[in-house]
Amino acid sequence: MLHSECDSRSLKFSDAILHPRGSAQVLLAVLEFGEFKLDCARFELLHNGHSVKLERKPLELLILLATSNDRLVTRAEIAERLWDREVFVDTEHGINTAIRKIRQVLRDDPDQPRFVQTAPGMGYRFIAPVVTLPSPGGDATPQEAKLSDAIAVPRGNDAEEVVTAPATELPASRKFWLATGIVGALGVLILAVTLGPHPLAARWLQRDSLPAITSLAVIPLDNLSGDPNQEYFTDGMTDELITMLAKDSNLRITSRTSVMQYKNARRPLPEIARALNVDGILEGSISRSNGEVHMTLQLIRADTDTHVWADSYDRNANDVAALPDEAARDIANRLHSAAASPTVARYVNPEAHDDYLHGHYLWMVGRNSDAGTYYQKAVQIQPDYALGWAGLSEFYSVRALDGDLDPRQALPLAEDAGRKAVELDPALPQAHTVLGAAIFFNRLDGTQALIEVTRATELNPQYSEAYHLHAKILCALGRNNEAIVVQKLSTAANPFAHPGAMAEIYLCVRDYDDSIADGRMRLKDFPDSADILDDLAESYHWKHLDKEATEMRARELIIEGKGPLGSAVRAAFKSGGFTAVVRSELADLEKKALTGRVATFDLARLHALLSEHEKTLDLLEQSAHERDPLLLFMIQPDPAFDFLHADPRYRALIQRIGLPPAY
Repeated sequence: MLHSECDSRSLKFSDAILHPRGSAQVLLAVLEFGEFKLDCARFELLHNGHSVKLERKPLELLILLATSNDRLVTRAEIAERLWDREVFVDTEHGINTAIRKIRQVLRDDPDQPRFVQTAPGMGYRFIAPVVTLPSPGGDATPQEAKLSDAIAVPRGNDAEEVVTAPATELPASRKFWLATGIVGALGVLILAVTLGPHPLAARWLQRDSLPAITSLAVIPLDNLSGDPNQEYFTDGMTDELITMLAKDSNLRITSRTSVMQYKNARRPLPEIARALNVDGILEGSISRSNGEVHMTLQLIRADTDTHVWADSYDRNANDVAALPDEAARDIANRLHSAAASPTVARYVNPEAHDDYLHGHYLWMVGRNSDAGTYYQKAVQIQPDYALGWAGLSEFYSVRALDGDLDPRQALPLAEDAGRKAVELDPALPQAHTVLGAAIFFNRLDGTQALIEVTRATELNPQYSEAYHLHAKILCALGRNNEAIVVQKLSTAANPFAHPGAMAEIYLCVRDYDDSIADGRMRLKDFPDSADILDDLAESYHWKHLDKEATEMRARELIIEGKGPLGSAVRAAFKSGGFTAVVRSELADLEKKALTGRVATFDLARLHALLSEHEKTLDLLEQSAHERDPLLLFMIQPDPAFDFLHADPRYRALIQRIGLPPAY
């Protein structure tokens, strides 16, 4: 019986489409859905009449879904029909990749799908109306089809597998000459490939001549748990995989903040690779249920969009913490880029590990106060957990820097936690970075602080956070030229972590033109960056462009969720200029101080902008008594305090703090 439409229900796709060995079943229909047409006979997808590139497996899966009459197609059924002969490939990840590529070409939003709907943990349903059109070939039978159409069937990126569909019975003489011709053609093909030089041989053998993969980006893992509350675990495992690849290999690994923008982005991998300037992309998925974890990974070569390596890992809860390190070693070995002295995996209690991942996730999404609770739980469960102590140290330092915790209480805790992290794991770059910050904030020991952050970048030359802290310490110490050089290293390693950092350092060294130029350039790519807007507001003000400064400040406040204050700032400027803007912000901060904690240094700076001499000095001395970290970074670089430089109280304050006098 001949099929006149893409009916996949009665046969496996691997048999009906790719391996029609002896089968008389040929798929001839054209399916239309939306602006797309799926020509089964030609194995081709069209968009508004134009052919769309879609690889073999995704196209097979699309046909399976489109012909299922709104039926839920389970993942088990997909695996059986499309992958049962390919034992090497991890089918779970293969299905995820195929679905992602289908959605890319159909421009389908997984959250609001038009075509492919996901049933989490179960399978997929094709929800668009499908119209069956007659084949362009009319009622042509398989016997009347051209032999060339029956021979070349796509088999992937590397080559084509020659298969034949049954044809009408031929006379014996024609059979002989046809067989002779095919054998001859195969002989020529073999000679062409093996005896080059020849363009075809070069294409087939190019795999051996391709340059080595030396740089890698890890795209955030997909959460296949079917539970959005597991996002912290998925993102945390992504982060640890990135960290372990940096430690266990000689590859250049793109940072977490650079790749997190591509979480659920559904963009072509070669495009992502070009944006991140890497040779390879590592993508995958992870699921956790009933104490078991399943992770799949595949490595894609960016320039050819081809698979290099794939594997899957199944672990129970007790072994999960070691999984990123194991996978990183596998990848490094596959790429012949293993570190000369790989790190020794340390045992991590699974409960402590989970609490750390939870805390780190909350920290990265800005819920800092909640993050500290989980870091504390992690080190209570496992007191020798270095990464947990590093997270706790950062928590105390940054919360003191933001004015949310009393520095006199928080900073000693930050230094103690940082020292504990370094003692437990001297090879952990994060530990040296947080210790360097705590030493500088707590004891203003610039020499020792720089030793620690330098050690962090020795351990990981791509660790942009350590470079950034290094640059800020240099600027506070008045070593301006060095600060610019080091911040450029930070920005080159990761332009996404602190997009306003370069403008901030230019502002610190009073190069306002370069600060504005860099800030405006990066604002095009990061229009919602409060840091960039703050840098621009300051630089515009010191260039006497207060209208522009006020607009940047208003936008910054709105982005920070302070819309009414942003509107008040704009209104104040219209009525009384920049002085009115400062008074408006001062009134808001003093009101906040009545019911909560505010940084004394912030009050001092606003009074300085109003040129209130004695009030400013009183607040600066109080800020020094409270050991506010902001004082270290800003009291000399900030022009707001220039009018105090000749005052003996100011000079005594600088000496008491321990900063080298800049004026």
